Amino acid sequence: MTLRDGLAALLVVTLLGVNFVAIKVGLVTVPPLMLCALRFGFAALPAALVIRPPRAPAALVAAFGLALGIGQFGLLFTAIRLGMPAGLSSLLIQMQVPFTVALAWIVLKERPRALQVIGGAVALLGVAAVALGRAGGAPAGPVLLVVGAALSWASANIVAKRIGRVDMLALMVWGSLATTPPLLALSLIVEGSDAVRALTHPDWVTSASIAFQAYPTQLLAFGLWSRLLTRYPAAAVTPFALLVPVAGILSTHLVLGEPLSADILAGGSLILFGIALSLRGGRAAVRPAGRGPIRPATGAPPKVT
Repeated sequence: MTLRDGLAALLVVTLLGVNFVAIKVGLVTVPPLMLCALRFGFAALPAALVIRPPRAPAALVAAFGLALGIGQFGLLFTAIRLGMPAGLSSLLIQMQVPFTVALAWIVLKERPRALQVIGGAVALLGVAAVALGRAGGAPAGPVLLVVGAALSWASANIVAKRIGRVDMLALMVWGSLATTPPLLALSLIVEGSDAVRALTHPDWVTSASIAFQAYPTQLLAFGLWSRLLTRYPAAAVTPFALLVPVAGILSTHLVLGEPLSADILAGGSLILFGIALSLRGGRAAVRPAGRGPIRPATGAPPKVT
C-alpha cells in the first residue's frame, strides 16, 4: 500500500471513530431509523442532482446502499439507542474485519497470506482484550445487533469490490439515495409519531450531528474506504478498521465521559501491533485462489469476474 493510501486509511478510521460521538448525540432527540434516513438522505441530496450515477449495475449500487443503510447503520443506531455504549459499539462492529476477509475468500476467492492472517488474529486479540473487560454489563440484544451490523458492513465491502473501480463519490451518493426511501418507510412504520416529531422539531445540535454523519463520514470516509477496497485485497485494507475503536473509545471518553481504562490501552497496543504485521504481509504478493499468477499487493487488483 502506498503512503498516500495509508494516510487516507488513517483519515477514514479517525472520522469513523469520532462519528460515534455524533451518533450518540443525534440519538438523544431522533429515533434510530429516522436518524439513519436523515444521514443517508442528506448524503444523497442535493449531490445526486449534479453527480452522475456510477458506471455499475443499478442492482449492485442499490445493494451497496441497502447493506450500509438498513443493515449496518440501521442495526447499529438501534443498538446504541437500546443502551449499547457508543465506544463499545465502535469496538464490536470491528467484527466486520474477519467477516470481510472470510467473505472475500468465499465469494471473491481472495486468499490472504499467512502474515496477514496472523496480524489480523493479533489485532482481534486486542479487540477481545477490550471487549472482555467491558462487555460484562452490555445487554445481549444490542450486542447481537452490533454483530449483525458488522456482518452488513462486511457485505457492503464485498459488493464494493464486486463493483470494481468506479467513481466512489458517485457510488456513495447514489447508494445513499437508494436506501433513503426504505429507511424513511421503515421509520414511519416502526417509530411512528416519534419519527414525525423529530422531523418537525429539529435543533442545532441534532442538525450538526446529521451534517457530520452525512458529509465527512458518509461521503468522504466511506468513499475513501470503498476506493481502497477496490485497489487492494481485503486482507490488506480491513485491518486498518481495527483502529476505529481506538478513535471511537478515546473520543467518546473525551466528549461523552465514557470510561477509559487499562484494558483499552493494552488492547489498543495489540491492535496496533497486529495492523503492523498485516501491513507487512500486504506488501508481499497475493495469490487469489485459482486465479492465475501472483500479483503485487500494491498494484492493480485482480479483475473480478
